Amino acid sequence: MLRRTLMGGVAASAVAAPALLRAQEPLKMRLSLDTSATHTRTMQMTEFAKELEKVASGKIKIEVFHSAQLFRDRDVGKALRQGGAEMGVPGPWNLTGIEANLDITQSPAFYGRTAAEIYKVIDGDVGKKLNGMLEKKLGVHIVGKWLDLGAAHTFSTTKPLNGPDDLKGLKIRTSGGAGQMIRVKFFEGVPNFTAWPDVPLALSQGTFDALFTTNESVKSAKLWESGVKYGLQDHQFFAQYIPMVSEAFWKKLGPDLQKILTDMWASKIGGWRTAMAKSQAEAVDIMKKAGITIVDPSAAVLEATRKKLMATQDAVVKELKLDPALVAEANAALGASSKS
Repeated sequence: MLRRTLMGGVAASAVAAPALLRAQEPLKMRLSLDTSATHTRTMQMTEFAKELEKVASGKIKIEVFHSAQLFRDRDVGKALRQGGAEMGVPGPWNLTGIEANLDITQSPAFYGRTAAEIYKVIDGDVGKKLNGMLEKKLGVHIVGKWLDLGAAHTFSTTKPLNGPDDLKGLKIRTSGGAGQMIRVKFFEGVPNFTAWPDVPLALSQGTFDALFTTNESVKSAKLWESGVKYGLQDHQFFAQYIPMVSEAFWKKLGPDLQKILTDMWASKIGGWRTAMAKSQAEAVDIMKKAGITIVDPSAAVLEATRKKLMATQDAVVKELKLDPALVAEANAALGASSKS
């Protein structure tokens, strides 16, 4: 009897051991990005991954995939839902096919705005509503405030850019979303979509002759080597990234690790935004040294252009299938009327 009891205990221990080992193994988190290793977003997310592993006491093992090694940002939403990655930080323009209201930042009132003005909307009630819509439709958890990329401007390879009227006739690459396509058409350009990892080659091959992107992105990809010669600092829109974790992985983390991740993001986001703003500003000098001619329109020019755009607001809202009430709330936060 004693022998059978001892043998039973040994057998139970043998069965329990693998389960115990599995329980002690760290949760693996794949973080997918499509920006290069030298892009500020990539460096910030790599820093985040290292510090999160440390604070989580080894309970999470994070691998950062940059340069679309795992997925392009346009595909990361689907990847999170299907288990191909655990975390992504895509721009809303990559997700408008899932939630149309994410294109609200391409509506007329957002043209020519500063970061502080954008925060009034995205860090406020409108942003909270957008997060809720996305979480419900995509099956993800938004971990905190959106990560800044910065103001997207217009750059060209052949045509000098001295003001908004110079966009006419250009074939302009967008990063995605119907809103940017409409914006290009407003300026009488020809819209093009090319995923960011493909931009340098496509640009050098003449697939398009202009693009909406940020100073930092031009710098990190050295787009002057691909033919960019002119830049207009026209603040077409303010680009941000949405930090999201798949709902399945979020549940695996449990309350303690969820709090660690959320608290760390909250403690870092202010510094990241400041650092990105500095990087965007420094990129202007780097572009000039690389031979790119940069023109900075006056505030009056930007305001006059926004007024022209606002005349198209009703049509844009309808075409983008935006919630009119949400647009009105965003415009109120920006202090914009139908004429400004």
